[in-house]
Parts: sequence; structure tokens; C-alpha cells
Amino acid sequence: MSAFTLATAQYDIGFFSHWDDFAAKLERWVASAVEQDAKLLVFPEYGSMELASLFGQAVYSDLQQQLQAMQTLLPKWRDLHQALARRHDVLILASSFPTELQAGHVVNRATLFGPEGILGHQDKLIMTRFENEQWCIRAGERIGVIDTELGRIGILICYDSEFPMIARQQITAGAELLLVPSCTDTQAGFHRVRIGCQARALENQCYVVQSPTTGLALWSEAVDINTGRASVYTPVDYGFPDNGILVEGADDEANWVFATLDLRELARIRAEGQVFNHRDWPKQLAFKGPEQAAFS
Repeated sequence: MSAFTLATAQYDIGFFSHWDDFAAKLERWVASAVEQDAKLLVFPEYGSMELASLFGQAVYSDLQQQLQAMQTLLPKWRDLHQALARRHDVLILASSFPTELQAGHVVNRATLFGPEGILGHQDKLIMTRFENEQWCIRAGERIGVIDTELGRIGILICYDSEFPMIARQQITAGAELLLVPSCTDTQAGFHRVRIGCQARALENQCYVVQSPTTGLALWSEAVDINTGRASVYTPVDYGFPDNGILVEGADDEANWVFATLDLRELARIRAEGQVFNHRDWPKQLAFKGPEQAAFS
């Protein structure tokens, strides 16, 4: 499928008394995207942290206790996403979920679900200071791509989008669409990710999709303030927007942002564009660096 509709979420962090309230919220979000014929639904980084509210204040106010408590919901959370993807015949990049691989070793994992089940996942590779110094979320170890009926997809979780060599390995492996779930608490943080996304779209001549959390959840020690706009970024060339922004949402609104993507346009621009960033990438590696100055 070369052309399809995509929905990227500006997702608000909820507060729940019962699991069924969360399930109803997720079902509403998915149903509203499907009503607009979306085939790929992208949720943000750490949107799953709203589930910590189910365990009470003593847990959701403690950064370590909430991680442990949430592991008990992970099987049910996976089953819900699988069921929704199957029922609606769509792909769903679920909100990233802190996932314990072994005792005390928690990674930030984004999982892609399809009608047939889990298609793959990507762990965040480079951690922010908050994750590393306060929350003790560990870095993943593998850069991956995921084959889907819509094409080959790479996932860059928030901060990872700011490092070009990660995305380039995914592009070299055949990815044409990069999904960037994000969670930022300042406009500066949002723009760091946004600038990274646009740079990746420019240098790889590909689509990059950002999905942020939005709004206030002051009860949460982890995701209390959320700022960002869901956006789809493109190459800057013939047939694409002059500023490389296909669509973007409005600040502080919880809703979907929709776009139609056509992967054939990427092949066209890589072959016939004003510039050939994708093709010319290896050329930069051939140049020698400046020689060290000699000092007496």
C-alpha cells in the first residue's frame, strides 16, 4: 500500500479509578481515528504512565514504585491493543511503556501492533537526564526496523530523534517512515525533538511523524507537564511543503492530527528532486577532518 491515511495523537494524560475507564478512553481514541479511515495510529512516548493513577497516591507519587506496579498491567495492556488492532484492521504504535526485562532493568519500549498481533518493538536508545539520573530507566541496545503492510517502519523515541546515525541505520535498512513518539515538558524540549525530526526528514528524504503527550497531569511525578504538537514532516523539495511540515496540530489540544502519506513520492523525490540528500549521504564520510594545529 503506497498511499494511506495516518493519525498521530496529541494525547492527554488521564486519571483513572478503574481499568475499564482507561480501556474505554483508548477505544474511543482508536474508533475516532478509524472513522477518518486511518490505517496507522501513532501514540506518544510515556502516554501509558496514566495507568499509574490506578495504584493510588503512594504509588503514583513514587518514581520507582510506579514502574514496578505497572508491570502487573502489561499483559492486559498488550491484549487490549492487540484486540483493537485486530477489530479495526489497523496498525497501532502504542504509547511507550516502561518494560522490566529483568529485576531492576526497565527500558522505555514502543510496541507496534497489527491485526495479527505484535509486529515488533523499539527500545529507547539514548536516555534523557531525567530518565537516567532520577527515574533509572535504562537504554536499549538494538536499532531495529519493522516490516508492515504499509512499508518498512523505524521508531525513534523522543530524544533518539536528535541523533542522526540512529535514523540513518534505519533508513539504510529500508525504512521510509520514521515514527517519533515524544514526551516533553517545555517548548524548548518540544522544539529540540521537532528540529531533530525535520533534520531526519531532510537528510533522509523520508516522512517523520511526531506524536507528543499534551496537557497537565500534576498528580504524576513522571509526566506532570506535557507540551508539543503532533506533526508530520517531509522532504523539502518539489511536491512537498516549502517548510517541510505536512500537517501539525494546535498547542494544548488533545486530538488526532491526520495526514495522507504516499511512499511513491519519496521514491520520486529521491530520483528527481532538487537535491539528493539521501543519495549523497555517504559522500560526507569521505572527507578528512581538519588537521590538528601545530603549537610550539
